[in-house]
Amino acid sequence: MNRGKIVAIITGAISIILALAYLLLVQLLDFRGEMKPAPISQLSQWLAMVAYSFQ
Repeated sequence: MNRGKIVAIITGAISIILALAYLLLVQLLDFRGEMKPAPISQLSQWLAMVAYSFQ
C-alpha cells in the first residue's frame, strides 16, 4: 500500500472513533433528563453581579 492509502485509512478510523465518542456523549447527556431553567431569583442575582463587574 502506498502512503496516501494508509493516511486515508487512519484518518477515517479516527473520524469514526470521534463520531462514536460524540454520539455516546450526547446520549449520556440526553439520558440525564429534562433540563430545568434556573430559578428567577438566583438568575437575577447572578445577572446583577455580572453587570456590576463590567462597569
